[in-house]
Amino acid sequence: MSAQLIETHRKDAQVYNGPVQCKQKLNELLKEINMPSNLFPLDDIQECGYNKSTGFMWLTQKKPVQHKFSKMKRVASYDTHVTAFVETGRMKMVQGVKTKELLFWITLSDFYIDDPSSGKVIVANPAGITRAIAVSDFDPEEKNP
Repeated sequence: MSAQLIETHRKDAQVYNGPVQCKQKLNELLKEINMPSNLFPLDDIQECGYNKSTGFMWLTQKKPVQHKFSKMKRVASYDTHVTAFVETGRMKMVQGVKTKELLFWITLSDFYIDDPSSGKVIVANPAGITRAIAVSDFDPEEKNP
């Protein structure tokens, strides 16, 4: 379904290819909408796009990727197609992102920052259950020399 959604919004979208350019453009978009830059810690994005008129963004990878956010002690899974509708401080109708809670994978559908001064990102699943996570928990890990 995500691939069909991408094709629907591709017209009039800015489309980028290759891991370096996609990572740069994704980080620029996240900064523009005031979301944590490491919300999508992906290094092998093949294509990304953003249709400013509809607010639709997408990224495509060759294979799903799992990432452990050490500070929050959570693992996130990013599918081959990740899509969302974005606006300042909000990503809604997200598809292709899950997190592991105990033994289960939970689909995530929304990320938003209601109060930027709180330093918290609210993460929601389709059932409306939310969790507040510190923005700093998304910061990239420091690598030891």
